[in-house]
Amino acid sequence: MTDKLAILICTASAERPELYPTPLVHALAAHALDAEVEIHLAGPAVRLLVDGVADGLYPMPAREKSIGEFLGEVIAENIPLFACSMARAAWIADSETLIPQARAAGATAFIARTLDPAWRTLVY
Repeated sequence: MTDKLAILICTASAERPELYPTPLVHALAAHALDAEVEIHLAGPAVRLLVDGVADGLYPMPAREKSIGEFLGEVIAENIPLFACSMARAAWIADSETLIPQARAAGATAFIARTLDPAWRTLVY
C-alpha cells in the first residue's frame, strides 16, 4: 500500500470557491493518516496562492469559514503547495506576490507523480 498522495487542484477558482475545500480537507485527512501529501495548483486555481486571495473567498453563502482558513490548516501541517509555472504566468500578474509557502513546479512534476507507482494522485 502506498503512503504518498499528490493532489492536483485545477477546476476551482475565485468564481467557484466552493470547489476548494474538498481537496484541502482530503489532503489533511491523508496527512492525518500519515501519508506524505503534496498539493499542486494549476489553471485558475493557482490564484489561491496569491497573498490575500484565499482570505477573501468563502465556499458557502453563510461565510462561516474562509478558504484562507482551510489553506491555513494545510500550511500548519507543512503540506507542500506547488504552483504550476504555466498557470502562474497566465493567471498571476507580475505585481502580485505568492504566499511564502508556495513553491514552483511545472506540469511535469505532477505527471511524474502519476507515473510513479509509489504515488497515488487525485485531481479536482
